[in-house]
Amino acid sequence: MALKDAANDVDNAITRAGYKGMSFENAFGGVLSFMRRRYSKDLEGVDLAVTGVPFDQAVTNRPGTRLGPRAIREASTLQPCDPPYGWDINPLADFNICDYGDLAFDYANIPAFPAALQAHISGILAQGPGVLTLGGDHYITFPILRAYAEKFGPLALIQFDAHSDTWPDDDLARVDHGTMFYKAVKEGIVDVKRSVQVGIRTQNDYDAGVHVIDAPRVHEQSWATTVAQIKEIVGNHPTYLTFDIDCLDPAFAPGTGTPVWGGLSSAQAAAILRGLRGINMKGGDVVEVSPPFDTTGATAIAGAHVGMELMCLYCWNLRASRPSG
Repeated sequence: MALKDAANDVDNAITRAGYKGMSFENAFGGVLSFMRRRYSKDLEGVDLAVTGVPFDQAVTNRPGTRLGPRAIREASTLQPCDPPYGWDINPLADFNICDYGDLAFDYANIPAFPAALQAHISGILAQGPGVLTLGGDHYITFPILRAYAEKFGPLALIQFDAHSDTWPDDDLARVDHGTMFYKAVKEGIVDVKRSVQVGIRTQNDYDAGVHVIDAPRVHEQSWATTVAQIKEIVGNHPTYLTFDIDCLDPAFAPGTGTPVWGGLSSAQAAAILRGLRGINMKGGDVVEVSPPFDTTGATAIAGAHVGMELMCLYCWNLRASRPSG
């Protein structure tokens, strides 16, 4: 396939014969999917399934993250015609990756949502693939972690965020995007000794025992030092990576419900994520893209690029775990 195929190539999300391959259809046209991957509910032979969770019940300020998955998919259409920059791996060409579509749930029955999402992720994991999730507010990571812990046990957690989301809350039934990692620690589904939060820059006197590399520290030291610290903390333990887009400074990602100045630049985030290659990553998500508050689309573009980096991290680990030859 080459650039000339844009004249005839369209709707790869439904017309692609297999799961592998680049895409040269016009970025402004065609059926949307993440990275122009094939839409499929058949997960036989799939390495990684991408799914959307359009949920934003528990936002602090500006709603709209339910539109995040759609916006991220649209922004991703600029990327699948080239291998990912800075990597010696090309997930789109070399791995079976599909867009599994979105979680279906009753928007008027919020108490039923956590179990619905957990079952959705568990159903994918049971068939073999890893999961890359597009959110949605940050609460969604909690049911996802529950599903992952069922399969892998307590996980190492890498959380890129402006907020710790460990405010104390002992009511496990509350659906709150500021307390779910407190609850995850309380439930024992994450290993605090192997978990780290990166980019934090809001005050919370309770960190739940998780390691913190706050935003000022990231700025003061090199990105390579930050990477080394993260890797030392998580080791080779099964790891889940969650990236709240408000980890980035509002100059780079204004379209989020809880923007906080002093955050990471997109360049810092890209360097750190690429530096994490080799971690034992089992899955990840990018959350809190709220497109109504960013008419430029920059936040969705950042979300799409984070999604690609997470895809690369997962496939790097998958390649390393497979027998050579």
